[in-house]
This record gives sequence, C-alpha cells and structure tokens, in this order.
Amino acid sequence: MKIVRTVSELREAIAAARGAGASIALIPTMGALHEGHLSLVRAARAEHGYVVMSIFVNPTQFTEAADLAAYPRQEDRDAELAESAGVDLVFAPEAAELYPAGFATTVHVGGAITETLEGAGRGPAHFDGVATVVSKLLIAAAPDAAYFGQKDAQQVVVVRRMVADLGLPVRIVACPISRDDDGLARSSRNTRLSAEQRSKALAIPRALAEVSEAVRSGVTDATALIERGVAVLAQSGVTAEYLALVDPDTLEAVPRVTGATLCAIAARVGEVRLIDNVLLGAGPEQR
Repeated sequence: MKIVRTVSELREAIAAARGAGASIALIPTMGALHEGHLSLVRAARAEHGYVVMSIFVNPTQFTEAADLAAYPRQEDRDAELAESAGVDLVFAPEAAELYPAGFATTVHVGGAITETLEGAGRGPAHFDGVATVVSKLLIAAAPDAAYFGQKDAQQVVVVRRMVADLGLPVRIVACPISRDDDGLARSSRNTRLSAEQRSKALAIPRALAEVSEAVRSGVTDATALIERGVAVLAQSGVTAEYLALVDPDTLEAVPRVTGATLCAIAARVGEVRLIDNVLLGAGPEQR
C-alpha cells in the first residue's frame, strides 16, 4: 500500500491503475478507523480493482473548535488497518494541500437537506464544509464510485444532491450501518465514552428499535412514534438534540409513516455527540 500527500501524486497513482484496466473506488474518511470504515473497504474491494482511501480531518465541517481538537488522529494505526483491509492507496494531505493560501470557494447545497437535522443543530457551515471537501476529493481522484456509511444518512443525501447538481461522473454508494455487538453504531467518537457513558449511549439504538417495533405493530403517527423513542432515551437519562421522522430523500418531516421513512437521532452523552438512524417502512434492511 502506498501513502501520498499531494493531489498530483494521487492522480499519478490513479492514472497508472486506470491505465492497467482497474476501476477506481474512493472511500473518504477522517481517519480514526474502525470496523465501520473497514466494511466500506470490503464493499469497495468486492467491486473495484483499485481502492483509494482519503484520511483528512476536514476543519471546515467542524462548528465547534473543541470537537475538532478532540477528534482522534492516529495515522500510523489507520494505515495499518487500511492496508490489512485491502486499500491500495491512502491519500493523507495536509490542510494546505486542499485549502491553499487564498482559497475562497465554498460548495453550498441549499434546501431542507442541509437546513434540517444536523444542519439545524450544527449550522449551515457544517454541510458547506462537507460538500466542499467531498467535491474536491471527487475531482482530485475522479473515482468510478465513492463509498459512504449510512450512519451519516444526511451526509449521503447531501453528497448525492451535490453530485447530481454538478454532474460529477461518480456513483455514490451508501453501505449499511456497522454496529458493535451491543447495538451501538460504530463511530470514532465512541472511544471518548467512559464505560458508564457507553452504557447510557445504548439507549440510542434501543430508542430506534422501539420506534421500529411500533411501526411494525401498526403505529404510524409521527408524534406518537417520536414520544416512544424519547421515552426510551429518558429512561437512561439521555436527552435527544433531535429525534425526527423524515422523508429519506428530501429530509422533510413526515406526519405519518406511510412508506420509507428515516428515523434519525442525535444526542449527547457527556461531551460526546452521537448520531444514529434507521429506515422504517421499507422492509428489514436499511437503505
């Protein structure tokens, strides 16, 4: 496996792989790799001859300086995990490589898909940062497909909208949420939870399970479903920043579950902010 730091090195390596007949997959990450990331590698590896992973803690998508400072950075460990999972090339640039002096361009995706949920809580600058860095990575690598985790469901919606609007020739693949045995969605932030906090955090997947079971039993009213989920969180002393039922494509709130509906949660456990979601009304598998 090779590690490169510049866009020119990235493009040179990809051109050689494509010249040898390989299709290219890109997995954008901020490092601190875990099994969730590795599941993306396996999915990409099964479909493509050359797998690229970017590792870059993108400063423009953090709205809290403390959150950016606390984000784990462990490149040596990440490189070992990436190589063992089957990554061919790691692109690990410095911030100045993607945001050089004088950088003055922002990619902005408007509408409900960036103004609700995470957009409402973290501010519009968050998804401006996501859209800008992802567009730069897609332009730099020009992959055939890019792989993202469904845990960041809103991010996937935003990236798909951006790709469609800009006409970028890349397929966006959303892979199922990866969970630990206890049901907690895998996240780099989980390492910041104490044992007691992790136990409390399990209320998040339990709340999603409660809402899912209620839908299966015939409850469709959004208000009633949200109340059930909030009650499960409250039992463990967890307060949601939001627990919402939205259309999975537009992210607009729905009054009733009459078809595929995304149930999304964000909550803080101690100082750690966690998100999770489940797709309701669309069969047993998450989209």
